[in-house]
Amino acid sequence: MFSQIPLEHILLLSAALFTIGVLAVTTNRRAAVVQMGIELIFNAANLNLVAFSRHDPQLLQGQLFSLFVILVAAAEAAVALAIVLKVYQHFRTANLNQIVSKED
Repeated sequence: MFSQIPLEHILLLSAALFTIGVLAVTTNRRAAVVQMGIELIFNAANLNLVAFSRHDPQLLQGQLFSLFVILVAAAEAAVALAIVLKVYQHFRTANLNQIVSKED
């Protein structure tokens, strides 16, 4: 029916997602882009958990832990969006460099 994707390919995709997420967090100063980078890092970790649990059928805990991480990431995204909105209302910018310089 469907051919299985090799574990190495999934891990390479996960590493690419993690790298893109880290680059987004470290290079951009816009709060929304930093939040998207953090979400990419979470999704890379989830992909690893599901890939390893699929590779070894006795590791069902990986899928359950991945579901828990998805729930925590959703809550984190809601809280981060609320914080970004409040920061924007106070400073009138979402650029992290300008926010830091205005506090000094």
